[in-house]
Amino acid sequence: MWNLPLILKLFRRTAGINRKRMVMTVAAIAWGTLSIVLLLSFGEGLKRNLTKGSRGLGEGIIVIWPGATSKAFAGFPQGRNLRFLPEDAELLEANIPELALTSAEMRRWGNTVTYGRTTLTKPVVGVEPAYGELRNQIPQAGGRFLNDRDEELKRRVVFLGNDLKDELFADKEAIGETIFINQVPFTVVGVMQKKIQMGTYGGPDANNAVVPLSTFRAIFGRRYVSDLVVRATSPEINEAVKKRLYEVLGAKYRFDPTDERALSMWDTVESQKITANIGIGIEIFLGIIGALTLLIGGIGVANIMYAVVKHRTKEIGVQMALGARRSYVIGPLVVESLSLTAMGGVIGISVGVGLVQLLAFVQSKANSDALEFLGAPTFSLAVAFTTVSLLGIIGFLAGFFPSRRAVTIQPAAALRYE
Repeated sequence: MWNLPLILKLFRRTAGINRKRMVMTVAAIAWGTLSIVLLLSFGEGLKRNLTKGSRGLGEGIIVIWPGATSKAFAGFPQGRNLRFLPEDAELLEANIPELALTSAEMRRWGNTVTYGRTTLTKPVVGVEPAYGELRNQIPQAGGRFLNDRDEELKRRVVFLGNDLKDELFADKEAIGETIFINQVPFTVVGVMQKKIQMGTYGGPDANNAVVPLSTFRAIFGRRYVSDLVVRATSPEINEAVKKRLYEVLGAKYRFDPTDERALSMWDTVESQKITANIGIGIEIFLGIIGALTLLIGGIGVANIMYAVVKHRTKEIGVQMALGARRSYVIGPLVVESLSLTAMGGVIGISVGVGLVQLLAFVQSKANSDALEFLGAPTFSLAVAFTTVSLLGIIGFLAGFFPSRRAVTIQPAAALRYE
């Protein structure tokens, strides 16, 4: 067994002999640790924000647009343009039990939206009640999304995107107020909570005025829907659901279910996986840069330990001559190396965590789209584990190689060493 008090005594003696060099080495380890903590924390914050932003469009949804057939089928020629009807959402729900939610969507641009003396030109979207959950349009406190009664009675009610609400009402409460869409009065029943939305196919949800699909059709006289939005009971079965979508819609509109151009689909599960992989890649890249910085401090620790081995050559020779085990020589040197690394690591992690918290606080107070996109730096359990693991590996290697050299010294040669 190692004599811990003796190891600590030797470590203090080494610190006294190599004080300046040791201080510089601890500072290098601290700087490297600080770098990797900051870089990994920024990477973790960006990765989480990318994941959150990719889910802003809707989690696990499939958006379906009608296309044009590229194959002749059942006597129909290729090149037919397809169009969806509002009842197609019910058709899919009735024939594909794996679907949890469905909604048809109609969209119209260039509408005038007026409140008081403020008039804006904004998109208006007609949807079914399930759309709110499908597209993560969560109402702010005191309001609601569109419901089944709104759709059934063709109510003139509207759910506002948060940016549109701010432009119309500023700091004033909007719920219960009346606005005019193309000179038609609508009552505001809800305002969307602010969200990060990276994906979009018709502009940011924050700018939209959302009304019941039945009301949209009655006012604008539209027959065909722009798209269909669906979500399976589980993201893992999206591929099977997409195949069934081709089969069900193909049976109604008479196109070959293997004709991929007949429908255009956006599977957000696939795009979210790509976004997650991008976030992981960025985090790994930043981690490598931080690890290289920390490696420089590790080289300093190794140099200290080589100097220690050189200074203790005679002592090591005596130990070997008396039959000391290799582990008895290697162990204390590795412990000293780990102690040096731990000192720098504790300083670096402490300062790094403090800076991460400070930067996260500044980011939360700053009204900046760029900072919002980057996300708040996050010192997570994964960041802590990675940092401590790298410190341990570098500390061990910085002590192991010099100590391995020490045990290769012949005792007779060590005793003659000056």
